Amino acid sequence: MPKLSEIITQPEGRKLEFKRELPAKSDLAKTIVAFANDAGGELYLGIQDTPREVVGLNEDDLISIEEQISNIVHDQCSPVIYPQTSFLVHEDRPLIKVTIFPGSNSPYYLTSKGIEKGTYIRVGSSNRMATPEIIESLKLRKQNISFDSQLMPQKDSDSLNIDSFKALFLEKTGEEINPTILRKLKLIRTDQVRELPTIALILLSDDELRKDIFSFAKIECARFKGTVPGNFIDQKSITEHIAIQAELAYQFVLRHISESSTDYEGVFRNDRWEYPIIAIREAIRNAVIHRDYSLRGGDIKVAVFDDKIEITNPGNLPPTVDFNDMTSGQSYIRNMILAPVFKKIGVIEQWGNGLRLIADELAKYPEIAFEWNEPGASFRVSFIKKNYKQQQELQQELQHELQHELQHELQHELQHELQHESLYGKVLYLIADKSLSTSELSGALNQKSISGHLKKVLAKLRNDKLIEWSEQVQKSSKQRYQITQRGLVFIQLLKKNT
Repeated sequence: MPKLSEIITQPEGRKLEFKRELPAKSDLAKTIVAFANDAGGELYLGIQDTPREVVGLNEDDLISIEEQISNIVHDQCSPVIYPQTSFLVHEDRPLIKVTIFPGSNSPYYLTSKGIEKGTYIRVGSSNRMATPEIIESLKLRKQNISFDSQLMPQKDSDSLNIDSFKALFLEKTGEEINPTILRKLKLIRTDQVRELPTIALILLSDDELRKDIFSFAKIECARFKGTVPGNFIDQKSITEHIAIQAELAYQFVLRHISESSTDYEGVFRNDRWEYPIIAIREAIRNAVIHRDYSLRGGDIKVAVFDDKIEITNPGNLPPTVDFNDMTSGQSYIRNMILAPVFKKIGVIEQWGNGLRLIADELAKYPEIAFEWNEPGASFRVSFIKKNYKQQQELQQELQHELQHELQHELQHELQHELQHESLYGKVLYLIADKSLSTSELSGALNQKSISGHLKKVLAKLRNDKLIEWSEQVQKSSKQRYQITQRGLVFIQLLKKNT
């Protein structure tokens, strides 16, 4: 439990609000209702938010303020909410803390405005009127019914196109999908005389119905140049059924981050990705499995920048999940039908293990910071390179030094390539694009066999330290030539002077 002195320094947010004095009746009622509809929250009276200052309340007014709070909640909020009021003192200044617990009888709303116009939720540090979709979601939560379990009467289950899901299910489980298995997984149910698919099965299908109704159930992936959105290097829209979306997004990330050798154990090389890929894979899986599919208009976003990777999910974090306590084995199932299916096909490995897996993997990457926040009505996790700025400055400094060094040491080679591109330059450009073996280089150069000239050029490039072997063992079957930092700088000098 954080101390009051620590809480005072925190920003307002989803579960925390500060007021200098008792707010107007309607404003207080909106905050109380919004907290009850979401993850609960705490309201501190006697603390000014902007600028943050503990001003305190008049001690003689404390009992009267407590009574006013009780009356406002009783008269203006429905169904009944029971706030917990506490008197606190900070540096001799009296304060009041109002605690609202997550409600089990949602939706909560302003009595005078009714459910449609009076239901509020927390979005960041503000109270916003709930949309019809959110109100419906709150009603389902009250009945412990998940959105994905609802039936879709637009099509009978036997006319739904689930060919891709059938193939995936067979591959992962060894079982062929049939009506019995679909019923057992609760993906179809009988409604009077018709056997109908649930929303979960629609999301797992390739049917046009999914594309029409749940067109937003996709992942937008982007690799940006730099550290802010704007200039795309690559992008991909993943619109396939949701059982394979996480893997496709994960593969997109792997294409845009690097894997390098850190050290050797005997003759074996240890490779290490620049980011904790197991944690990233788990975060993407969580985004797909736990997103709120009742919220229309938003998709999952996976963004790779020079200094970070961000995964953004529409909808707020579930009320019972706390990313500040990742090692406690928390388990929350928003999509009660999809979750067991994902477990069966191996997307979920073990209940309550996801956050712990992320925490364990992050422990192996002290150079990566993990942050989470809730921008608007969404949830975002970020994997951030702590020393990116210093690394960039050092890289620029090293490149500047290398340029001077190469201009002096390889002046003849530079001038020769600038005047006429030779095999020396062609080979270097090929290896810069992709690590290649001698035979692969020969093929790329359209040689019928490996020429003696090519061997001499490769030897000189190695001697000039522009390329190097990828494996420590020279005769390894995996042996390739790869570009060095000096080689990259040499190419930059060539481009700079052409």
